[in-house]
Amino acid sequence: MKELIKYIAQALVDNSDQVDVQEIKAQQTLVLELRVAKEDLGKVIGKKGRTAQAMRTILSCASAKEQKRVILEIVE
Repeated sequence: MKELIKYIAQALVDNSDQVDVQEIKAQQTLVLELRVAKEDLGKVIGKKGRTAQAMRTILSCASAKEQKRVILEIVE
């Protein structure tokens, strides 16, 4: 899951070397924190949050196979 979000984010931003994804594990939930450069934050979020919502949708579909709940948080 971490690699999937990192791959998508690197394709969207200009500073792909500053993309960082951290995993925080719980019992049935996995929280992924996505950090990008400040000037690339708008590209990851998208207009009205559509890009971020699309990444969350892809993540939930991929995590359904493993029967886990995955949450994506975009951190400044």
